[in-house]
Amino acid sequence: MLSAYLMEWGSMMLRWLHVITAIAWIGSSFFFIHLDASLKAAPDIPPGTGGRAWQVHGGGFYEMRKYMVAPAVMPAELTWHKWQSYWTWISGFFLLVWVYYAQSELYLIDPAVMQLSPLAAGAIGIAALVAGWLIYDWLCRSPLGRHDVLLGLIGFGYVVAASWAFANVFSGRGALIHTGALMATIMTANVFFNIMPGQRKVIAALTAGEKPDPKYGKAAKQRSTHNNYITLPVLFLMLSNHYPVTFANAAVIPLLVALVIVAGALIRHFFNVRHADHAKSPWWCWAVAILALWLAFWAAMSSSPGGREQLGLKPREPGRPVLLAGMSLPPAEVTNIVTGRCAMCHAPEPSWPGIQIAPKGVLLDEPERIAAHARAIRTQAVMTHAMPPNNLSGMTAGERRVLAAWLAGAGR
Repeated sequence: MLSAYLMEWGSMMLRWLHVITAIAWIGSSFFFIHLDASLKAAPDIPPGTGGRAWQVHGGGFYEMRKYMVAPAVMPAELTWHKWQSYWTWISGFFLLVWVYYAQSELYLIDPAVMQLSPLAAGAIGIAALVAGWLIYDWLCRSPLGRHDVLLGLIGFGYVVAASWAFANVFSGRGALIHTGALMATIMTANVFFNIMPGQRKVIAALTAGEKPDPKYGKAAKQRSTHNNYITLPVLFLMLSNHYPVTFANAAVIPLLVALVIVAGALIRHFFNVRHADHAKSPWWCWAVAILALWLAFWAAMSSSPGGREQLGLKPREPGRPVLLAGMSLPPAEVTNIVTGRCAMCHAPEPSWPGIQIAPKGVLLDEPERIAAHARAIRTQAVMTHAMPPNNLSGMTAGERRVLAAWLAGAGR
């Protein structure tokens, strides 16, 4: 029981750290993008070499000055905006390990998709992140890197293809979180392996009285632009694991990923242009972004069991649950308790009024599924009594003790 509390508390602490560092990283990124776009010519800065912007905040006025290469005299101190990015990735990776790899039979492995051991599932996930970054980096360094639009389109197709591959290996929930993790890895690796080293080389050249190689600035600008445009889709994918409507049917995950990337990138494009010149704001971006999200909504709804029923579509044949290797079925008494107290909501087609899709995508209508979600049952029904919510189905203290005894005997 103590280990279960530690898993829950550790998950909360890591998620807290991840959110804090992500706010810091994305906030500073968005601020500097806005600052770059709002720079105006300054009389004491030669044209084409920098600019100036005024900001007001917290009752004070700030004068921001940018030098495209460097000022005449290098300042004694420089603030490097890098650790927000690094700690966002570090905390996110440990959260991925803590939640998805340490509890892979609950969140990552779907034996109906692929029968994997926890070790194999974790190894595939980590290898995919490493390989995903290497392929992206190779594309940027290849001749394609000289054509920004073409590179962007190929990168878009690459991420969608990766989501399809993940959906054919992991659970729908695991596929979405790994697609987001791949994009987030690309973002942080861009900072660590490209943007920061290039900046250091530029400063070293300036300090030595040499002219910096412009290729470092061009490469950094390209990677920074990629990071800018994929930020919003990454945030959506990181949140998606809390909303089963997005992963109820793994077959539509590549389509959802594609539509969300389009919507998120267009929203960022709108603000990028608007910050530079309000008169040129591309309002059409909002129309296309809303259309993409609307299509994503209907794709998700029409692919879920409850949604298909609402739309009058032919019911999707539910797959027979498959028991994860190494697991044993719960005893009949446990199955009866869980199906009687929980399955009215946690079923492919919930019978509880107002619920169209099982909360969190958790299905508890068959012994195999009950076995797969043993850890979640322990946390929700035994440790905290959070489920059933407000004990609407009337689970008794004796029934909870039966569940506790089963979980203890099963080593969960």
